[in-house]
Amino acid sequence: MNAVHAKVHADVLAGRRIDAVVIGASAGGIDALLRILPALPKNFGFSVTVVLHLPDDRDSRLAEVFQQHLAMPVRQADDKMTVQAGRVYFAPPGYHLSVERDFSFSLSQEDPVHFSRPAIDILMESAADAWGQRLLGILLTGASADGAVGMARIAACGGLTVVQDPKDAEIATMPSAAIRLRAPDLVLPVPAIRALMTAMMENQ
Repeated sequence: MNAVHAKVHADVLAGRRIDAVVIGASAGGIDALLRILPALPKNFGFSVTVVLHLPDDRDSRLAEVFQQHLAMPVRQADDKMTVQAGRVYFAPPGYHLSVERDFSFSLSQEDPVHFSRPAIDILMESAADAWGQRLLGILLTGASADGAVGMARIAACGGLTVVQDPKDAEIATMPSAAIRLRAPDLVLPVPAIRALMTAMMENQ
């Protein structure tokens, strides 16, 4: 992490309590996530919940694949499962994933949003309502506008919002849509997002 990024991270995290992280990504997202999540230590003290756009008609092996690269436990989120710190959760295919006010997951099969189920917006909006200002939302590369409304809700609830720099994204559509709708707290390339998440450990 360079000195500029270190100062930005220290400033944005100063005095802020983060309990949970939600991440949205679509096309190019697996590569971006594989550059971010493996850097997190086993004792990372926050939950991380990810929606990655997936085909509805096949099982997901994301949890299994990412577990091979991560020190943290990785799970596929399930209905009524309690969100726990120190774990990474992936949304299952074919279901929208929400977080309830009691910090448990809820699955539903409502209509797709931006042609996607799971939809990033649904996770982020519900997580913003659950955690409020204690939430960090991260939006990465993708080819739709999904996530823009969710990031705006996180910001409106006082949470911290980070969008991948469109110039750094494999596909800039998703981060660009979020930036146009509401300016995020930070616009960062993937290495700086990874550094921000590891810097969070110092603020636990």
